[in-house]
Amino acid sequence: MHALITSDGLTLHQQAWLPDTPSARGTVLIVHGLGEHIGRYAHVAQALQLQGWCVRGYDQRGHGQSQGDRGCIAAPDSLLADLGQFISQARKATPAGPLVLLGHSMGGAVVGRYVAEGLAATPAPWWQPVDGLVMSSPALDLGMSAAQKLLLAGLGPVAPNLAVGNGLKPDWISRDAAVVQAYVADPLVHDRVAPRLVRFLLAAGELVRQRAAQWALPTLLLYAGADRCVAPRGSDAFAAQAPAAVASCHRYDGLAHEIFNEPEQAQVLADLLAWLNQRF
Repeated sequence: MHALITSDGLTLHQQAWLPDTPSARGTVLIVHGLGEHIGRYAHVAQALQLQGWCVRGYDQRGHGQSQGDRGCIAAPDSLLADLGQFISQARKATPAGPLVLLGHSMGGAVVGRYVAEGLAATPAPWWQPVDGLVMSSPALDLGMSAAQKLLLAGLGPVAPNLAVGNGLKPDWISRDAAVVQAYVADPLVHDRVAPRLVRFLLAAGELVRQRAAQWALPTLLLYAGADRCVAPRGSDAFAAQAPAAVASCHRYDGLAHEIFNEPEQAQVLADLLAWLNQRF
């Protein structure tokens, strides 16, 4: 794949895991979470690759090896427009087979919001149809207090890209100490977030929840019941409203935020692969 250049001129780092088979079953596009990067999903990508999927991912703007100020976005829909470009490029690289979006945490909110756009009377220019959606512990509810929202409302218009610490503790991501240690030691991980990005996430989660009852795309929702990075009630709300015919929802009670990095990750991966095999 060629380098992904955003509409405002940023270069985004990409990675691909291609199957050994002559023709792929389809493509899974992975969208990572806040402060991290696509390299942390190599084990997920390799599990999909072994099943014959072409897997592609990128570091979102302001993250990992991609350009952009850490934790900042240029416009409210920057992450959605970037994803639209990535989908177009992936379709050209592997035109055959279904294309499935897989997003974790912030990435889960991004892919969910992207799909929700298709339910609008006139979707935005960056939107295009995809064939399936997987949301992993998506940030559909940030769990912000009324005081935090009030502070955001005051700061957002004045300093939309003033990046500050996100307030999330590394210990919250996983119950596996080795995962937490690697996360803390990773030079590509950061803890920055700016008001404009937070406002996007709040609005994205709200819209996905509002449109859940209209959902029509085959969707798998996998989320942690003991999540302290995002509020599980956001996923609970989606699961309660989305039509059972299109949305399969699994809540893993007791698991921490990064369900693919928990001691029970084998079960989570098995549930993902089983759903893909059933749907595609």
